[in-house]
Amino acid sequence: MNDIVKVQDGVAFTTTLIIAEGVNAEHRAVIKLLDSHLDKNTFSALEMRKRKAIGKGKPTRYAELSETQATFLVTLMKNSPKVVEFKERLSNGFVEVRDQLNTLLSQQVNQQWLEQRQAGKIDRRVETDKIQLFVDYAVSQGSKSAKKYFMQISKMENNALFFVEQKYKNLRDVLDTTELSTIQNADHIVAKALTDGMDDKLHYKEIYKLARDRVLMFAELRGKSPLGYLKQLKKDSV
Repeated sequence: MNDIVKVQDGVAFTTTLIIAEGVNAEHRAVIKLLDSHLDKNTFSALEMRKRKAIGKGKPTRYAELSETQATFLVTLMKNSPKVVEFKERLSNGFVEVRDQLNTLLSQQVNQQWLEQRQAGKIDRRVETDKIQLFVDYAVSQGSKSAKKYFMQISKMENNALFFVEQKYKNLRDVLDTTELSTIQNADHIVAKALTDGMDDKLHYKEIYKLARDRVLMFAELRGKSPLGYLKQLKKDSV
């Protein structure tokens, strides 16, 4: 994904913060311009947010904007070279994200992908059950934050196997069939390592290191790669 247009739950958007930075303007000036046109139908479903300030300052009020809203807002700005340049980047950014989302949608209605994803969910439940046993084991050894291992192990697997350039609600929903198979193998490796470590009565930190080292070894043999749908998108654009 690009650094101008973001995606959340399959919806593309940008923000007034990003626009202000892109056109080299103060954010309050962009918000003032937006506020002066809030009566327009384009902004009827506007999403306003607040970002916490660093230290004791006031939160920053900003807006999340759809493609139509963002495009309309920048058309209200004077066409300086910087603004024109950003308008082009913004337009291209939304096109890029639309192509990526369409690629994902076409992938996720593929029967082979659906079957692989379902099989992966079953394997994932087995791994999750094993992680729960490991969490209980770690707590019995004095761990105060053992529940974090659910997230930590998933993050470790993802970072070991793939180049992940942005956050996804669930990374496995954007993996192709080959990558789903790969992450299933990693799940098996982790579950086996946790079992081996607990059977050998190792310290919980050693057990996590054992699981991580085995996944890293698997990743080294396989090779770390960009996400498949992004590679396909680049191939289709050539």
